[in-house]
Amino acid sequence: MYLKGRHILLGVSGGIAAYKIPDLIRRYVKHGAEVRVVATANALRFVTELTLETVSCNAVYRDVFTSSGPRTAEHVSLAQWADIFVIAPATANIIGKLANGIGDDALTTQALAFHGPTLVVPAMNNAMWSNAIVQRNITILRDVARITVMEPASGDLACGTQGTGRMPEPEQILTATDDLCAPQDLKGTRILISSGPTQELIDPVRYISNFSTGKMGFALADECRARGADVTMVCGPVTTMPKHSDINIVSVTSARQMYDAMLNEQRRGNYHGIILCAAVADYTPSHAEQSKIKKTGDNLTLTLCATQDIARDIVANKNAKQWVLGFALETDNELDNARGKLNAKGLDYIVLNSLRDPQAAFGHDTNRVTIIARHGAEQQVPLMDKREVAQKIIDYVITDHQS
Repeated sequence: MYLKGRHILLGVSGGIAAYKIPDLIRRYVKHGAEVRVVATANALRFVTELTLETVSCNAVYRDVFTSSGPRTAEHVSLAQWADIFVIAPATANIIGKLANGIGDDALTTQALAFHGPTLVVPAMNNAMWSNAIVQRNITILRDVARITVMEPASGDLACGTQGTGRMPEPEQILTATDDLCAPQDLKGTRILISSGPTQELIDPVRYISNFSTGKMGFALADECRARGADVTMVCGPVTTMPKHSDINIVSVTSARQMYDAMLNEQRRGNYHGIILCAAVADYTPSHAEQSKIKKTGDNLTLTLCATQDIARDIVANKNAKQWVLGFALETDNELDNARGKLNAKGLDYIVLNSLRDPQAAFGHDTNRVTIIARHGAEQQVPLMDKREVAQKIIDYVITDHQS
C-alpha cells in the first residue's frame, strides 16, 4: 500500500452513505495515513461531527472561516496540507458545484483550491445518477478537471428501489485511493499474468488439482494495474477476482487450456512483461473417462502424462525486450531448486515460495518470498500482505530491468 504517511483530505457531503465514512477513515488510518475531514452541513445530519473527529483524531472542518483562533486562509489551508482529496459520498449537488466551479462552502472551496489527485465517489438515487445533466457533470470532472470518478455500485438503494447509485464499499474506496498514490512507472506497458490452479479431469466428477487460490496472482495484477499497466490475466478455476474491474480476464480450466491461452496471448499481445504465477499441473490423466468410474476394488491405477511446459515455451518465444518472471514452490532445498528452475527454463526472474512458512503460499493473505534474478542477485521479502509482496516484486523487476 502507498498510503503510509499520506495526508488525505476527506470531503463528506449529505448522502445516506455518509454513515459508512467512519469505517473508511479507520481503514485509512490503519494503513498509516493522516485524515482530516471537511463536511457539509447536510453530511453532519447523517453522521455526527464527534464520530468523525474521534475516528480521524482531528477536528472536522465545516465552516469557510473559523470564529476563533489564528486568522489563516481557512478556505484553502486544508488544500495546501493535503496530498490527496477524496470526496465520499459525492452527491449530485456537490458534483454539480465542482463541475461548474462553484465554491460556496468549506468542502467546495477546498476542492476548487486543490490541484492534486482527487477521487470523487458518487452516491445517489439511480434516477438522479442517470440524469443527463449529472452525467454531463461527471464527464466534465473526468475530461476537463482530470478528476478520478468511481463508478457507483448497483443494488438496494435507500429509497427502497434497486439500481445503480450506491456508494462503493469502503474497501473499494481504499483501493482506489491507494491507486492514486501509486507511482505510474508501468504506464504504457502491457503485462500478462497467469494465476490460479488447473483441474485435470479423471472422469465427469473427479479431477486432479492443487490448493492454489490465485491470490498472489491477483495481487500482482492489481499492483501492475495501479501503476498504470494494461493487464491481462489467464486464470484457472478461482472463486475470487482482482479488485480492478478493467483487468482483462481469460478463464481456463486445464493445463492444456492455460498453455494455449498463454501462448496465444504472448503471440498477439505485444507484452512487455509476463508473470507465470499459476500453479499448473505437471501431469494430467492420459485419458478422461466419459462416465463416472465405479468403485470395483481396493486399488485404482491412473496413467498420467506430462503436461506441456508453459514457462519453457513462453521463454522460447519471447522477444529481446520482454521479461519473464516465474514462481517456484519448494519443500526441500528451496533455493537450489528455485535457482535450478530459473536456469533450466531460461527465466529472467523467479520468486521462491516455501511451504515451510505456516502463513505463506496457498490460501493465505500473506506471503514470504525470495526474489532471484538470472544474474544471481537475490532479495528476501519478509512475511507481509500479498499485495505488499506484489509491490516488492514489481519494484525489484522495474529497478533491475531498467539498470
